[in-house]
Amino acid sequence: MTKIQTNELPIRSYAYIGDAVYEVFVREKTIFLVTKPDKLHNITSSVVKAEFHAELLEKIQDFLNEEEKEIVRRARNLSVTTARRTNQTLHRLSTAFEALIGYLYLNDKNRLKALFEFIEPLIDEKII
Repeated sequence: MTKIQTNELPIRSYAYIGDAVYEVFVREKTIFLVTKPDKLHNITSSVVKAEFHAELLEKIQDFLNEEEKEIVRRARNLSVTTARRTNQTLHRLSTAFEALIGYLYLNDKNRLKALFEFIEPLIDEKII
């Protein structure tokens, strides 16, 4: 069996891992803010959702380099299966954000750290 290189993974795989990485980042941040489980869940949920992913993606455009913009473009153009009530455009933007996080996590952790430092004030603004 041939091992797939991290830079050769399908975009959906980047989004899959990116979703988990971003949620851990947010959860690690929120455990230092509150201790009550219901408040932890509410705070985390407010920033780990498609609407906020899309908002962040819009705000980081000038931060991204060309390679990262290409990952976002490819992920945004994926066909998605969503429930009838879900906004497909919003879902695609969220997937693009998650794919960017996953791509950086697997390929450039220093750049991911810089991105998290860039978006951290935006998250703080939302949850505090």
